[in-house]
Amino acid sequence: MSRRASGPVALSANTVPSFYPGAGRIGAWRGVDGLVPTDPEDWVASTQRRTGMGERGLTVLPDGGTLAAAVEAEPEAWLGPEQLRRRGATTGMLLKLLDAGCRLPVHVHPSDAFARAHLGQPNGKAEAWLVLHAEPGATVHLGFRRAVGTAELSRWVTEQDVPALLAELDEVPVQAGDVLWCPPGVPHAIGADVLVIEIQQPSDTSIMLEWDGFPIDPADRFFGLDEATALAAVDRSGYGGAGDAPLAGRRLQPLATAEAGVVSLLPPDAGTYFTVEQVVARSRPVELDVRFAVLFVLEGEGALSAGTGAPATASVPTPVRGGETWLLPWAAGPWSLAGPLSAVRCSAV
Repeated sequence: MSRRASGPVALSANTVPSFYPGAGRIGAWRGVDGLVPTDPEDWVASTQRRTGMGERGLTVLPDGGTLAAAVEAEPEAWLGPEQLRRRGATTGMLLKLLDAGCRLPVHVHPSDAFARAHLGQPNGKAEAWLVLHAEPGATVHLGFRRAVGTAELSRWVTEQDVPALLAELDEVPVQAGDVLWCPPGVPHAIGADVLVIEIQQPSDTSIMLEWDGFPIDPADRFFGLDEATALAAVDRSGYGGAGDAPLAGRRLQPLATAEAGVVSLLPPDAGTYFTVEQVVARSRPVELDVRFAVLFVLEGEGALSAGTGAPATASVPTPVRGGETWLLPWAAGPWSLAGPLSAVRCSAV
């Protein structure tokens, strides 16, 4: 078993540039200096390359190798036999800290079936957002308010009638602690002045419905597809308000008032793709089961230790604090988290 897969792995920032700016919130949340403030995304535990940027996006482990290479070399030690059987040698998720310095353009991500049929990719992209910070008045756009016809959607996109497009999207006010679920095909745009944890399927595929005013290459708008085919990926259903099921999750609770334990945050439909749980630990440790997972420590300080039944070679207790991200390999066994602290654990299904 690899040394790297035998204990928790501290993940440093892995920021990447994009066509939209960040506002320095990633470095502020992590409590570190030296990051490029306009880099809007930090790819956490990533085995995915940023499209068109070579090796950018891949997580580099403390020994200098990439997580992608480590998982490829020893998939069972990292992922465990069950995840390996279900998904093959893939982590099954892409995690980001996303710092929106402006409103993002409206876009969609394809479903698994669409990605396989039209893009030659194994999966599309479902995603969820956990809001860490939002300025007063911040919003996101998520899903159409009503069912939208093929012809009117095509007209909005072709003519770049952005006001009409935005008018039919549900504009949802957000604040720190909100959790939102964005199924494949649902049109969306994160608004300005928002910092989120974004959990996604491992894909860098977006179909743009809006590009006017953004430095987006025309060749990248539809990922090489013609417009009619690309727009077939859009879920034109009316969701009747993202504040209602199925797009709203359970809110993150502040450490000061949250009860100790583990709480699932996402709606049932998201369980096809990944799980996201809030873990609140106080003086009495909280036990976490065995799985490949990523831990975002939100608030407080504490320790990550080998849990009941962990291998005798498991590492000694590791101090953890708010703003840190940790990779938890399957081979190290169960974990125990003591606080007082609040964290989010993400894993593929």
